[in-house]
Amino acid sequence: MGLYDDFWPDTGEPWEYAKKERKEIIMAKVAVVYWSGTGNTETMAASVAEGVKEKGGQVFLMTCGEFDASMMDSYDAIAFGCPSMGSEQLEESEFEPMFDSCKSSLKDKRIALFGSHGWGSGEWMQSWEDTCREEGAVLVCDSVICNEAPDEEGLENCKALGGALA
Repeated sequence: MGLYDDFWPDTGEPWEYAKKERKEIIMAKVAVVYWSGTGNTETMAASVAEGVKEKGGQVFLMTCGEFDASMMDSYDAIAFGCPSMGSEQLEESEFEPMFDSCKSSLKDKRIALFGSHGWGSGEWMQSWEDTCREEGAVLVCDSVICNEAPDEEGLENCKALGGALA
């Protein structure tokens, strides 16, 4: 232990006093990555981003075409959004290839999932959650599913999801 280890470096205050009096604000850096065909999941993504901001996080809203696996470590947490397509599956041409490339970086990553659907029971979300857990991701809250366009409750749930990541 050095001579100055018991003192706050920039002020010389005793460390214990400085720890109690100083509050360092660390903003979480959160990516909100989504694919939307009709605009419903895009609307949800905007609410997720709003929730991050309201809790003091730094948010980066982008489509799946603007995100790739090399960016995973640049964020403290990531919200992924994709609607159910076909027979309850992720969108296959853009979102799923991007997400598949990110799987190897999911271990211990704080994430949340959201999306909309027009039919079915939400099976695609359960499968997606299972995949994320198998890869070691930390799902920070319940996923948000909206039937068709998100209503007020759905948008509030999206904001809460974003807040959980911040």
